[in-house]
Amino acid sequence: MKKISIFGGAEPIEGSPAYLEAYQMGKLLGEAGLAVMTGGYIGTMEAASKGANESGRTVIGVTSDAIESYRPVQPNPWITEEWRCTTFKERLDRLVEECDAAIALSGGVGTLVEISLTWNHLILHTIAPKPLILVGEGWHRLMETFFTTFNDYVGIPNREYISFAPSPKTAIEILKSYAII
Repeated sequence: MKKISIFGGAEPIEGSPAYLEAYQMGKLLGEAGLAVMTGGYIGTMEAASKGANESGRTVIGVTSDAIESYRPVQPNPWITEEWRCTTFKERLDRLVEECDAAIALSGGVGTLVEISLTWNHLILHTIAPKPLILVGEGWHRLMETFFTTFNDYVGIPNREYISFAPSPKTAIEILKSYAII
């Protein structure tokens, strides 16, 4: 079964627009027959896990001792398989390296790190080629500013590793175009 990593913030609470978007993303992925990988905790991770779980699909929570020592949090109840890591770096590496595609929803610095790490590995060919899809206008605006401001450093070939989707449904269409679904 193909695994899709979902990156996103821990802040969204149940019922918020960001939580509902993550839930929809997880549900659509599950309905498409894909396993979902998240960081395994709260916010976006919980919402996407719940959506995929309710679709009857495998939900992998990549958790870590380091996260739990930093923040008093436990794995969410929607994961069906826990991949336990010791360090934060090990957790990041598993989310980036062991997926067949990565989708970033709204988030903060941690989500930006996940995007950047995946993107850099793709550019350097240190991981297998895979789609990296950024969902939402915020990521699109941020990256367009980055591309414009640092044009000499971020050439067109490097930009082509990233796809932009305005919604979870569009992200699914992009996955179809890559024959992930």
